[in-house]
Amino acid sequence: MTNEIIRVSAVVLRDHQGRVLTVRKRGTARFMLPGGKPEAGESPAETALREVQEELLIDLEPAALRHLGTFLADAANEAATQVHAEVFEHRSVPVGEPAAEIEELRWLDPTGPRPADLAPLLEHHVLPALTAV
Repeated sequence: MTNEIIRVSAVVLRDHQGRVLTVRKRGTARFMLPGGKPEAGESPAETALREVQEELLIDLEPAALRHLGTFLADAANEAATQVHAEVFEHRSVPVGEPAAEIEELRWLDPTGPRPADLAPLLEHHVLPALTAV
């Protein structure tokens, strides 16, 4: 039974081929979008920008951030927990590098086969939203 909800912001970053950048955090097995929990007083967009800077060392242009949607999904790494995610998209992206708690980066074709190791938020909510457009 789910008994906790974690609020997060996440960002869809795409390369020139339209692939989506996914990340795997240290000590976990599932790939997800870069992002994380807000700090006190942060808006969802501010959280998204800060998390991408911390996790990938990329400074995104705030004006280029577009709200993709708000989603509720099972958490990838916390049992009996759901994430309430504000998901943004940023089209023009320089290649980042893993930083902070990020162990691995992987590009994913949103229209191609889906690996079995995707986080529920990405697999069941974000990818369908991206391919429905």
